[in-house]
Amino acid sequence: MISPNPSRRSFLKVAGAAGLSAAAGSVALGRDDQSSKERPVVGTGSHQYECIHGWGEVPDHINWFETHGVAVDRDGLIYITHRAGGDRASSPEMAQDTIVVFDPDGKFVRSFGKEYHGGGHGIDIREEDGQEYLYLAFMFPINLVVKTDLKGEVVWVKEKPEEPGVYADPEARFSPTNVAFAPDGGFYVGDGYGSNYIHQYDKKGEWVRTWGGTGEEAGKMRTPHGLWFDDRPGREPELVVADRANARLQYFSPEGEFQSILDEVSFPAHFDIQGDLLLVPDLHARVSLFDRENNVISHLGYDPDWTAEVLDGFTVRTEPNRWRPGRFVHPHDACFDAEGNIFVAEWVRTGRVSKLRRLS
Repeated sequence: MISPNPSRRSFLKVAGAAGLSAAAGSVALGRDDQSSKERPVVGTGSHQYECIHGWGEVPDHINWFETHGVAVDRDGLIYITHRAGGDRASSPEMAQDTIVVFDPDGKFVRSFGKEYHGGGHGIDIREEDGQEYLYLAFMFPINLVVKTDLKGEVVWVKEKPEEPGVYADPEARFSPTNVAFAPDGGFYVGDGYGSNYIHQYDKKGEWVRTWGGTGEEAGKMRTPHGLWFDDRPGREPELVVADRANARLQYFSPEGEFQSILDEVSFPAHFDIQGDLLLVPDLHARVSLFDRENNVISHLGYDPDWTAEVLDGFTVRTEPNRWRPGRFVHPHDACFDAEGNIFVAEWVRTGRVSKLRRLS
């Protein structure tokens, strides 16, 4: 059976209320070189975090390129997806693993997913019958949703669904970005870089329904990039979608009926939940925390002048020398660990993972 309150970090939600093995040649590429006394602190009140930028000892065989997704398993291992560097089409031997795993101290554990080179994107973890599985969303040029075990052994692969008929036009593209989990064992797929639909599947992986499509009116979307089943205590269980290019969150019933809009976001990318907290990485240079009623607690790392600089031509993402301590460039995914620390993966050319160590 599916574990209660499934999430990509299902055990974390409760706690908060084949690849390469570790190699001697691992090096600390881009590691934070500041002492703990010098590290910046973001947030306020009971939500303050010490920023450790460039977290994780990246091994020699991995060249970070556009880190995209992050998830944590029940043992505390941290999984990062990235697009991987190099052009596989012109030089197949340059293909790299797209999923890299670290222990809680940032030591390299293993990597896998070379076959998805160039498309590494969404990653979520769910426990089923006592075993954890990865649900991976790969964007162009791969355009697949793949379920694997924690070492990359494939369980199934899904391409665009034929049942709704929305891809009958040859110009209609399917490019999934993230997956959300329903409590009954089913799941939802966001076609964020494709045709702006949400696809719902049952626990057997069979298509149930499709809704959405391109538009700005309620129920329509422009880049439904992230999605999550929001069943925080005291709330009506609903699916929340990061309708990124429309600069809003949209809430839907589990059956896809439009419910409401939250616009206290700038360019939302995805979600995580721990206890009463909703965590929203925002591609416009901040990471946001919301309370149970979806009031803003804090926009972590936010500075309007810095955001304006980041968004001016989007050149900052390619120039690490311009990055500032305690500031984010393009947070693309974020998640909690069991202690309430936050890991952030950023859409920057060289890739970057930051650990926000909880102080209060």
